[in-house]
Amino acid sequence: MHLQENIQQPSSKNTAQAMFSLNGKTAVVTGGGSGLGLAIAKALAGNGAKVIITGRDENKLQKACEEIGNACCYIPADLSQLQAIPAFVEQLIQRAQTIDILVNNAGINMKKDALDVTDEEFQNIILTNQQAVFALTREISRHMAAAQQGNIIMISSMAAHYGLPKVVAYTASKTAVEGMTRALAVELAEKGIRVNCIAPGFIATDMSAKALNSDKDRMQRVLARTPMRKLGHPDDVGYAAAFLASEGARFITGTVLAVDGGNSIGF
Repeated sequence: MHLQENIQQPSSKNTAQAMFSLNGKTAVVTGGGSGLGLAIAKALAGNGAKVIITGRDENKLQKACEEIGNACCYIPADLSQLQAIPAFVEQLIQRAQTIDILVNNAGINMKKDALDVTDEEFQNIILTNQQAVFALTREISRHMAAAQQGNIIMISSMAAHYGLPKVVAYTASKTAVEGMTRALAVELAEKGIRVNCIAPGFIATDMSAKALNSDKDRMQRVLARTPMRKLGHPDDVGYAAAFLASEGARFITGTVLAVDGGNSIGF
C-alpha cells in the first residue's frame, strides 16, 4: 500500500462551517447543570448538537435546559452509584438512540490538609472523579464501538500538572483521568473513537470567585503567573470542547488541551 493511499484527501464539501458543525450529533454532558458543564452543553448545542445533561440536582438540570433551549433535555443520575451506570446508559440509548459525544465533566473537590484526609474522604473523591468516569466511559464506548464512531472528552485540571496544596485526592483523581485519556485513546482508536481531555486553568466561576475574591494575594499570584493576565470564562472551555467534538479535530486523539491563558507555562 502506498503512503498516498492512507492520506485523507480534502473535499470541496469540507468547508470550515461543515467541519466544525455538530448537526445530527447527540452529546451527553455529565455535571451539565451548572459551571463548566453548563458552558460545555451550551457550546455543543450552539454548534448544532442535541444535548442530554445529567447530574444529581434535578432543579439545576431543569433550569439549565430552559436556558439552553429545545436542543437540551436532562436525566438525573448519581454516577457515584457504579452498579446503576449500565442501566443509566441504557436509559440514555433509549432516549437518544445513539450517543456520538460524551463529556465527562462531573466531579467533586475537597480542600483539606493532606495529613488530615481520611481514607474514606480520599476514596470518595476517587470514586466520583475516577471510577465513575471510567465506568460511564466503558459502558458508552461499547455502543460507540458498535457504531464504529464516537468522541469522548475528559475534563481534568491544572492540579494534574503541578503541585497545589490541600487538594491531594482531587489531584490524584485528575492525574488518573489524564492517564486514562491516553490509554483509552490508543485502545479505542481502531474502533473509530477519539478520546481527548481538557485541563482548565483558573476560570471565572462561582467556585473560583469564593476562593480568589476573599484572598487578594492568591488572586495576584494567579494573574502574575498567567501570561494573558486574566481569568478564563466558562465559555472558553465550552468552545474547546465543541472543537474537540467536531470533525475539525478528526486527527486529534490522546491529547490534553490546557485552556488556561498560559498559566501552566507561566513563570
